[in-house]
Amino acid sequence: MKIRPATMADAPAIANILTGWIAATPWMPRVHSRASEKDFARILVGRGWTTVAQEGMRTLGFLSRDGDEVHALYLLPAARGHGIGKALLDDAKAAAPQLALYTFQANEGACRFYQREGFTEAFRTDGAGNDEHLPDIRFTWRAVC
Repeated sequence: MKIRPATMADAPAIANILTGWIAATPWMPRVHSRASEKDFARILVGRGWTTVAQEGMRTLGFLSRDGDEVHALYLLPAARGHGIGKALLDDAKAAAPQLALYTFQANEGACRFYQREGFTEAFRTDGAGNDEHLPDIRFTWRAVC
């Protein structure tokens, strides 16, 4: 497996990973069309924010980061639990002395993952600030000097 910057050729796979996660997550409302998810993937790649984890020709997951703000980290279901999310996150940690992100409170697996990876909870919201209107948690991480 290798981690590399995403190109526009990766945008369809990124959109499919995101769409698949939404479809497989019972508590997650679908608030955007499939077309807008494809556009979103192209935006993330076009801004130069995205890295992908790839094995052979298959994209296993992606992380999108603008400076110290992680906007997205998603994996194919079969790629979870194999260190791929950690590898993507470690790559982001190597590029920034601190990181911050939001994750939904209902996403207990993600909450455990980020805590295991050294993130601490900064605060919780009622969801008024996100498109899905779901309560979320702000997590932060700082490199240890």
